[in-house]
Amino acid sequence: MKKENRSSQKNSGEMKSTLTLDRRDFLKNLGGGIIILFSATEFPLLHGMAMPSEQAQPDLNAYLRIGEDGRVSCFTGKIEMGQGVITSLAQELADELDVSIDSIVMIMGDTDLCPFDQGTWGSMTTRFFGPQLRAAGAEARTILMELASESLKVPVSRLEVKDGVVYDTKKPEKKVTYVELTKGQKIVKTLSEKPFVKNPSEHKVIGKPVFRRDSLEKVTGKAKYAADIQLPGMLYARILRPPAHEAKMKSLDVSGAEKIEGVTVVREGDLVAVLHENPDIADDALSQIRAEFDSVPSQPNHETIFEYLVNSGTEADIISEGGNLEEGRKISEVILENQYNDGYKAHAAIELHAATATMEGERIIIWASTQTPFGIRSEVAEAMNMPEKDIRIMQIFIGGGFGGKAAGRQVVEAARLTKLTGKPVQVAWTRREVFFYDTFRPAAVVKITSGITNSGKVTLWDYKVYFAGSRGSQHFFDVANHKTESLDSGSKPTHPFATGPWRAPANNTNTWARESQIDMMAFKAGIDPLEFRLNNIKDERMLRVLKAAAEKFGWTPSKTPSGRGYGIACGADAGTYVALMAEAKVDKNTGSVQVVRVVCAQEMGLVINPQGAIIQAEGCIVMGLGYALTEDVHFEGGKVLTRNFDSYDFTKFSWTPEIEVVLVDAKDSPPQGGGEPAIICAGGVVANAIFDATGARVYQLPMTPERILEAMKVTEK
Repeated sequence: MKKENRSSQKNSGEMKSTLTLDRRDFLKNLGGGIIILFSATEFPLLHGMAMPSEQAQPDLNAYLRIGEDGRVSCFTGKIEMGQGVITSLAQELADELDVSIDSIVMIMGDTDLCPFDQGTWGSMTTRFFGPQLRAAGAEARTILMELASESLKVPVSRLEVKDGVVYDTKKPEKKVTYVELTKGQKIVKTLSEKPFVKNPSEHKVIGKPVFRRDSLEKVTGKAKYAADIQLPGMLYARILRPPAHEAKMKSLDVSGAEKIEGVTVVREGDLVAVLHENPDIADDALSQIRAEFDSVPSQPNHETIFEYLVNSGTEADIISEGGNLEEGRKISEVILENQYNDGYKAHAAIELHAATATMEGERIIIWASTQTPFGIRSEVAEAMNMPEKDIRIMQIFIGGGFGGKAAGRQVVEAARLTKLTGKPVQVAWTRREVFFYDTFRPAAVVKITSGITNSGKVTLWDYKVYFAGSRGSQHFFDVANHKTESLDSGSKPTHPFATGPWRAPANNTNTWARESQIDMMAFKAGIDPLEFRLNNIKDERMLRVLKAAAEKFGWTPSKTPSGRGYGIACGADAGTYVALMAEAKVDKNTGSVQVVRVVCAQEMGLVINPQGAIIQAEGCIVMGLGYALTEDVHFEGGKVLTRNFDSYDFTKFSWTPEIEVVLVDAKDSPPQGGGEPAIICAGGVVANAIFDATGARVYQLPMTPERILEAMKVTEK
């Protein structure tokens, strides 16, 4: 895209770009102001260093507008689901523009107002969108400084800005505000160059702890979520569900529901629903439906799934390879072969999957709990055989996603029902429905054969991960003879229900298995587990976080099991390096575990909002205790047996340990992700703390009291 001449833009408001006609018309109607458009294919320079790139986008992914009222609006397809980007993105823009953060308005995820974005996941917002936003802010500031120079008849070199006021450094009383400069202007520019953004020494807002901008709304209950939307004449929908995945309906009798006054019964293809203005009456109507489904052929269950996965893993992808495994085996003085099994995990977000939809003429307007507004719009358009322009996904808070709100089945259901009934419709899944239809973190198996010398040098690493994925499978220690493979079944369906990303997908399983194996190698070598890692790692970033965690924790060397209940685990995710150290107490009579203290050290480049980064790390650790100790989905083929929190146990307040977070200084490096890294080490650090306390190694997640007691019996033998 080419930058237009500013004078011609003032007159016409036109621009040449790859924007669609609809969006160009929208920009024309924005009114006065300065608009900077930018895409994921344009990257600024940070202290002269090119930023990493996300997958190329064919169109703009965001823009900012400085309005005549002085407000600075950022329009982006990214969404806020508790990760705090509504605050950190505003910090970045405020710093580059030299305005108050209170003047920043974030417009997020509205498909009518915001340009296309693939979705919010993978801790990519700060890494990839943040630099773009800063560059756009720098570009806008440059334009404003040029306008101020013209207005004040002063060279740009003599001008400075504070809180949106440009002044002459030699005559401070000579000044002009951004508001004054913006009025009467109609400037639209495409970010086609790579402006330099500020150095860390120049930051006034970036790097400073900022209280979350949405906190007051959320703690007072003012924040609106998809199920909070109330529309005149709205119907609550309840939908008939099969007893198991792949079960087909044989017969249906809705006469009982039809007899209830005010109930609307809808049947279209696979969709059978009852609707009423009162949700309780809709529940009663659903209970009156009589349906018969065929039985589903027997498939693996939660106990046999691991053998099934290993047998199904026929397609191998080599992630890394070096040296010769046979040579590594020959020179190894100790060989360890272990298999690590990890069961299915639910996202278990407190907010249920919900969508509220209504018709406006020929258009469908939807408020949806989704991480992917534009993807959901496409999904609805395809299901409804409608053009995407006739579907609008509205901005709304999301009550936690963790990867589970990328799919949009409930959104499609709400859209179908509002069009069929002609009335506003809300579809809010029950907890049982969420457990049935939510995508699960896939069950997986990791097989590791490793070798060491008697002095503790790693000489062999043969790593195979089945069905988790390769993220986090890469080792970071110095070993000449190694091979890492990721295995699955190719295009052949394997899991009895839908699986998908779960906060740091694959990395939780891989890091737990790897860090458990490393601790066992340290045990066999008779070396302190921290010392063993330091002796076998050359990566400077990993060494820094390990040493930072050890200093904060007060780690003192000891062979394991020492009886102290100390654990250690480290890894990398979303460009961030992380190390956890923990102290845990294990009741040897019951097998119950209480993690009493966790120290987390993260090196994540330039930290935009230290308070937000610490909150995310704490959340990762608390959530990670659940998958480590209790979270497990039980099933029999396509029939999900775990359907609510009475049988799916996750972290409680009473489990929460003392948590200390150390952010390792690296402000001269590009910012990295912070929403997921700390969780990857939770399983490994708890497993290693249990081993240090009891000498028992648990090879299956979750590490329940029963499995710990069983492992202790094996150790005693």
